[in-house]
Amino acid sequence: MRERQQFYAFGPFVLDTARHLVSRHGEPVALTPKSYDTLLVLVESGGNLMSKDELMNAMWPDHSVEEANLTQQISTIRKVLGDSGERDQFIVTVPGRGYRFAVPVRAWSEEASPAQTVAVESAPPAGRPWKGRALVLALAIAAITVGFVAMRPRAPKSLAVLPFQNLTRDPNLSYLGFSLADAIITKLDYVTSLTVRPSYAVERYRDKAVDLRTVARELHVDTLLTGSFLREGKDLRITVQLIDVEPQKLLWRNTFNLKFEGLLAVQDNLAREIIRGLALSLSPSEGERLRKGQPVDPVAYEFYLRGVDLYARSDFPTAIRMLEKSTELGGSYALAWAQLGRAYTADASFQLGGREEYKKAQAAYEKALSLQPEEIDAQIYMANFFTDTGQVQRAVLLLRKALTSNPNHAEAHWELGYAYRFAGLLNESVAESEHARRLDPTVKLNSSAPNAYLYLGQYDKFLEHLPPDNDAAFLVFYRGFAAYYKKNWELAASTFDRAFEKDPALLQAAVGKAIAHGIRREISQGLAILSATENKIEQRGVGDPEAIYKLAQAYAVLGEKAAALRVLRRSIEGGFFPYPYLVHDFLLDNLRAEKEFAAVLTLARERTEAFRRAL
Repeated sequence: MRERQQFYAFGPFVLDTARHLVSRHGEPVALTPKSYDTLLVLVESGGNLMSKDELMNAMWPDHSVEEANLTQQISTIRKVLGDSGERDQFIVTVPGRGYRFAVPVRAWSEEASPAQTVAVESAPPAGRPWKGRALVLALAIAAITVGFVAMRPRAPKSLAVLPFQNLTRDPNLSYLGFSLADAIITKLDYVTSLTVRPSYAVERYRDKAVDLRTVARELHVDTLLTGSFLREGKDLRITVQLIDVEPQKLLWRNTFNLKFEGLLAVQDNLAREIIRGLALSLSPSEGERLRKGQPVDPVAYEFYLRGVDLYARSDFPTAIRMLEKSTELGGSYALAWAQLGRAYTADASFQLGGREEYKKAQAAYEKALSLQPEEIDAQIYMANFFTDTGQVQRAVLLLRKALTSNPNHAEAHWELGYAYRFAGLLNESVAESEHARRLDPTVKLNSSAPNAYLYLGQYDKFLEHLPPDNDAAFLVFYRGFAAYYKKNWELAASTFDRAFEKDPALLQAAVGKAIAHGIRREISQGLAILSATENKIEQRGVGDPEAIYKLAQAYAVLGEKAAALRVLRRSIEGGFFPYPYLVHDFLLDNLRAEKEFAAVLTLARERTEAFRRAL
C-alpha cells in the first residue's frame, strides 16, 4: 500500500512525503535520506521545541548513537536551506534544550492538490523499517504511469537524455552520471517512433551546469530528460524529470529510492515509462522487447556501467578491463559483449593495440548477436568493425538488415555511408551521411568525419560538417588535411603540428606531422615518422585501410615512391578502394608515372565495379 501523499511548504521549499523529495522553486535539492528524515520530523513538529533526545530516538530508534550524528544532520539541513551561521531562519537552536522549526509551514494532502497526481512510496518516516525494495520499485512504476497518463505531454519530435548529476560529490561515482543516461538511451534505441540523441552527443554535458534551452538548441531536440543521483552506503536515490523545453514546462518528475544493486531495473522502468508517457506507438516486436529486458548480475552490471563511462572518456584499455570483468560475471548480457567488442576495436584502430584485439572484437560481437540477434548497437558496432577490417560487403549487408527494422536510426545510416565511401560509392556515401544528419544533426559529429565530401573535392562543405568547437586530435588533423587540399600550406602545417601535440599515438596525427615536415622541406624527419608508424602497423597487424591510405599519401608527398606504392596496395587489398577518388587525388601525383601505380589503380577499379554489381 502506498503512502498518503502529504505536502509541506515553507519559504521557497516544498517537501513531498510520498516522493521523499525536497524542492526549491520546483528544482530538487540534495539531501541524504537521513537528513531528509530529520527535516521531516522537524517540519511535522508544528513549531514545537524538540529535545535532542526526542530527535535521536525518532531518527535512530534501535541504535545508540552519539549526539554528534544529530549535530551533523542539522548542519547539513541548514546548509541546504540556506541558513547562515549568524542567523538561523529555519532551524533555531535552543541552547541546552534542542531545536525548533521556526518558519510557518503550510500543509496539504494529496486530495487537496489535484494537479499533484503522482504518489510513490519511497522512504518511510523516521522510526519505521524500510519495506522491500521490490515493492518500492513496483509502486514507483505504477505511480509514474498514473502521472504520465494524467499529464499526457505532447509527443516530442526528439528527446535527449542528459548525463545525470552526481550529488554525492564522490568522484568515484562520477561514472554513473554518463552511464545511467547511456543505459536509458540504449533501451530506447529500437523505438522507431522516437528519435533519441545518442550517448556521444550528450557526453559533453557531463558534470556541467547547463541552460536547458541552449542544450535543446545544440542537440536539436524539444524534450529533455534530466536527472540526478545521490548515494549513501548501499542506498541510492535517483531523481528524474522530463521537460518540454520551449515553454520550460515540467512534464513529469519522480524519485526512486532503491538499493544500489537495483540499477538495471531503474533503467528498464524509466525507458518503459518514457515510452508510455510520450504516448508512443510500438510495433508488436518493440513491445515484446520492452517487456522482456535482460537479466544480469548486479556486480556485472556495475562493471558494465564503468566500462561504458571509460570508453566515452577514450580510456580504452581500462574500459576493456571493466567490460571483460562484466562479461566474466554476467556472460548473458548482450550489451556488455557489444561494448567490449567496440572497446577492442577502438584500442586496435586508434592506439594500434594489436591484431589480437581485432580477433577478440569479432568474437565479442558474435557473442552479443548470438544472445540478442536484433540488438541494434551490436549490429552497428560490428558493421563498423567489418568496414575497418576489409569486409565492407559484410558491413553493408548487416547495416541494410539493421535498417529494415530501424529505418530512422541515424547512426546506422551514417555507418552505411562510411562503408560506401570505402568502396568508392562516394555520392551514395554523401546521401547516407546527409540523411543521417537530417535525422540527427549531432550524429557522429565529434568522432567521425564526412570524408566523402573531401574525396569529391567539396572541401568547404567538408569543413562545414566538422564541429567547430571540438579540438580532438582526430578532428584537428582533418581540418589540417582540408587546408592541405585547398593548398593553404602554412595553415595545414600548423594545424598538423597541433594535432600531433594533442595525440602523437594517433595514426592520422602522425601522418599529418610527417606532411608538415614535408611542407617545411624537412624530408628526413617526416620519413622517420612514417617509417616508425608503418613498422608499428606491420608488427601489430592493425590500422584501418582508410588510415593506411593516408600513410601512402604522405609517403608520396615526401617523394618515397616505393614505400608509397607498397602501402597503397596494402590499403586497397585491405578494403579501401574508392576508385573515383584515387583517379583524381593530387597527393598521389608523384606516383602516376609508375607502372605499379597503374596496376593498383586497376585493382581499385575492379573492386569498386564488383562491389556495385554485388550490392
